[in-house]
Amino acid sequence: MKSKRTAARASAPASIGNVGVGFDVLGLAFDAVRDTVSVTVEETRGVRLGTVSGLVETLPGTVGQNCALAAASAVLEAAGARFGLRVDVHKGVPMSAGMGGSAASAVAAAGAANAVLESPFSLSDLLPLAMEGERVSADPPPWDNVMAALMGGLVLAARLDPPLIRRLPLPADIACLLFHPRRTIETQSARQLLAPVIAKDIAVEHSRNMAAFVAGCATNDVDLVASGLNDVFIEPQRATLLPELAAVKTAALNAGALGCSFSGSGPSVFAWARERDLPAVESAMSGAFKAAGCPATVYDAPLDSAGLRLEPLE
Repeated sequence: MKSKRTAARASAPASIGNVGVGFDVLGLAFDAVRDTVSVTVEETRGVRLGTVSGLVETLPGTVGQNCALAAASAVLEAAGARFGLRVDVHKGVPMSAGMGGSAASAVAAAGAANAVLESPFSLSDLLPLAMEGERVSADPPPWDNVMAALMGGLVLAARLDPPLIRRLPLPADIACLLFHPRRTIETQSARQLLAPVIAKDIAVEHSRNMAAFVAGCATNDVDLVASGLNDVFIEPQRATLLPELAAVKTAALNAGALGCSFSGSGPSVFAWARERDLPAVESAMSGAFKAAGCPATVYDAPLDSAGLRLEPLE
């Protein structure tokens, strides 16, 4: 396949993996920050890393170690492209922060590479190609951050093979914020902490909570959302990764948050709250981090955030 244009640029947002209660099943786009990837068509086949800017100045230059390169390469290979790409990456999403940084790079790169194809892939067909970028971060790659960064909003992976991915409705007058403490946690390391089996009572309670959360979002029932937004499955197993979590979560809930938990594998912590309660929740969480001597940066974004976006070339 030939290219239809010589260059393209795309961006993808940060994301909240799991959304607390939906381990490997739910993902939420969080458009507070974005990764942007620009591609330039070259005659030599394959992909190569160009400039790196933003929060980092260097990234690995091989497909096997770079999420953006791996995703762009997967798109070219699937399309049977007879050209190559230079890939420039601007990192706006912090890395190893539980904000879907690897997914943002992978989705943005897949989107930019797709934009130069004569016959671009559909959004659903682009998902498994972007997943090849996420595989660099964790193998097998989790779907949550990738599908959210690609599609935007709150996304459910109902089935993996064959994929059945759906955006879910979002409740009205609810806001989301996220605190990123100055820690790093690698996704693969955090997954290795998880027990291979769990007790029946935990499995039942987890199912109850996830059902309540999804039903609450679908029916705009805030009481159901609050009842379900409580992770009894994964969060307790990862609590040692952020000793400050218990105090921050308690502060958030006491200030009126509907729920509070790790974003993805952490260390970032997110909370959902009624819009009227958001200032109090933000203040309480900020105070808890400060009291623990743990500096943290706060972000906020629309609950219904946009996903992959093509950007104008400069």
